[in-house]
Amino acid sequence: MDWGQCVQAQLARLDVKSLGRVGVLLGGRSGEREISLMSGNGVLDALRAKGIDAHSFDTGLRCPTELAKEKFDRVFISLHGRYGEDGTIQGLLELLNLPYTGSGVLASALAIDKIATKQIWISNGLSTPEFEELTASSDWNAVVNKLGLPLIVKPAHEGSSLGLTKVKTVEELPAAYQLAAGLDKKVIAETCIIGDELTCPLVGQGSTAEALPVIKIIPPQANYDFHNKYYSDETQYLCPTGFAPEVNAQVQALALAAYKALGCRTWGRADVMLDQKTGKPYLLEMNTSPGMTSHSLVPMAAKAAGVDYADLTLWLLSQTLEQRVSSKI
Repeated sequence: MDWGQCVQAQLARLDVKSLGRVGVLLGGRSGEREISLMSGNGVLDALRAKGIDAHSFDTGLRCPTELAKEKFDRVFISLHGRYGEDGTIQGLLELLNLPYTGSGVLASALAIDKIATKQIWISNGLSTPEFEELTASSDWNAVVNKLGLPLIVKPAHEGSSLGLTKVKTVEELPAAYQLAAGLDKKVIAETCIIGDELTCPLVGQGSTAEALPVIKIIPPQANYDFHNKYYSDETQYLCPTGFAPEVNAQVQALALAAYKALGCRTWGRADVMLDQKTGKPYLLEMNTSPGMTSHSLVPMAAKAAGVDYADLTLWLLSQTLEQRVSSKI
């Protein structure tokens, strides 16, 4: 029985009343607030359509400590970026003994930090572009000599391509650094892999974790920026990718290993580049609270696996029924 069939079987046995009063955490204070509101409202509508007693809670407008007053039985985290995807809200929910969707404190904190993530992947022998942490005193010529051109400069703790620059000359590096540093204290530069941009959603935990279908992303002018991720109808998404089965399997295996190495649970999404010269996949980053907007990729892969948006949302929430919050991070 594949994942899609398992989901349908589990949902057929699920008593929605057992989920109780549910809070959907959305909004927040990160640079991805706008996208979080879109994701959260989509999740809220889907859960209500399934008969769930679901209520929104905007952590950007209300103090998260007020969660204790809401008498929620569990929460669905639809927050993206810092203060929502970085282990902070997860730590609070642990203290409140309140079950929540997604990865725990440690995995969330690791995955939001692109430098820590890469160090773990490298220690596990997983392919990821070579990188360098940048500071205001970095030797720009030395960085280029190490990483080559073009290279990518971005904040270490931001998502959705915020503050990202594709640097084509050494003269562009200082401005790219300043842009990223304006959003984050830690800035990373990495070798730019030229090739196909892919993403691979993951579900489950530990030995039961598995990869969903791979998606190939074709943005306009090869620029998958904030606009083209969330608003453009010109970006193309291919699922199936059109690659040979062994290529998809290789990407899925790498993404799954990356997910397990960070200790992720319930769901996540690995972003991958497929080198056009060698055909080798390289891990870019892991998202532990993926988007659930109309343009989001996990729902797209889930649909290809036989699970629609509403069922995906309900299944993710149902995974909290077996969660013992206070047992481990």
